[in-house]
Amino acid sequence: MNKEILNTENQIIIYENINSDINKFSLKGVSTSTANTKELVNQIEAKKKCQKKLPTWFSTKNIYYPNKLNIEQTSSETTAQYKSNLVCGDALIDLTGGFGVDCYYFSKQVKNVFHCEINENLSKIVQHNYKQLNVDNITCIAKSGITALEEEKKHYNWIYIDPSRRNDIKGKVFLLKDCLPSVPEHIELLFKYSKNIMIKTSPLLDISSGISELSNVKAIHCIAVNNEVKELLWVLERDYNNEIEIKTANITKENKQEFNFYLNEEFSANVELSQPLAYLYEPNAAILKAGAFEVLADKLNLKKLHKHSHLYTSEKLINFPGRSFKINNVLEYNKKKFKREFKNVKANVTTRNFPETVQQIRKKLNLKDGGDDYLFFTKNIENKTIIIITTKA
Repeated sequence: MNKEILNTENQIIIYENINSDINKFSLKGVSTSTANTKELVNQIEAKKKCQKKLPTWFSTKNIYYPNKLNIEQTSSETTAQYKSNLVCGDALIDLTGGFGVDCYYFSKQVKNVFHCEINENLSKIVQHNYKQLNVDNITCIAKSGITALEEEKKHYNWIYIDPSRRNDIKGKVFLLKDCLPSVPEHIELLFKYSKNIMIKTSPLLDISSGISELSNVKAIHCIAVNNEVKELLWVLERDYNNEIEIKTANITKENKQEFNFYLNEEFSANVELSQPLAYLYEPNAAILKAGAFEVLADKLNLKKLHKHSHLYTSEKLINFPGRSFKINNVLEYNKKKFKREFKNVKANVTTRNFPETVQQIRKKLNLKDGGDDYLFFTKNIENKTIIIITTKA
């Protein structure tokens, strides 16, 4: 950590080049008496990545940035704030602290937070940044979180862990047992020092696989931001053996769409299939990741178009956790009939349970992207390919 990066001369260069072509900047070889080109480039690239993801850090003076990979791997402020609302108490320990975004938000809900980071340089950076952010209830520990637990032998209200998905031997991994540290391997140790454990995992982790690897799972949170699933949160409670609750959230600038259910409800749901009615509904990405295909229709009194399409319909418009559309027409998938019935050259195209891709459909029907029409290419209850012509409800 070169603290000279924080002097006025270097900070001005970083600020003035935040939107510059970084390749041209590198070729120019801009450096100062206290920082070389490589160091300045690193600060510019990492700071730039924080602009939308971590606006609090981006707008705070004298923040020191690690390499851009650390910024890519960290939680966004949006997801960190979400998970902070799940914890409370006197003490929380983050076993894999990283850039410290989650701890920053945990510190607003928990009296004392402990940030463990095995990379000593990154730990120093985080400690420095907390001072700039005026946070005084986080203790930085420059060692492995597992080691810290074993040595300190303290009890915590919460243990939080975001295991690395980069395994030195296997490369990029997704099974919990292959991540570092391995949560299944250390689960007894974790429960020894806390009743409550929260685990952050990749959205690519299969939910049924995670359940089979873990014990005492109380809830699973599927978190999407602007309809892109960012992470799964696993809440474990010592000795918990009841039904697992699945909580979904799609967070946008306008609102937060939420839908919750218990895992057994998905398997017991009774759903009716139907031809398209007056309105069409497309679930958000968090719901689709959670596998709430039947229970969604059951709880909201909707009908499905096809068992495998995951599109829903109703006669009356409802408040739906996803996108809602007014159905204007339904056509069989036939090029001549489509050309005769649909006169626009622009449309937004979506496929669900359909044999052709969006690109193939656009080429075949000579459709450009955009406009106010939304076309859904799918199958009906008779397993026939259809086009549902809609506009936003």
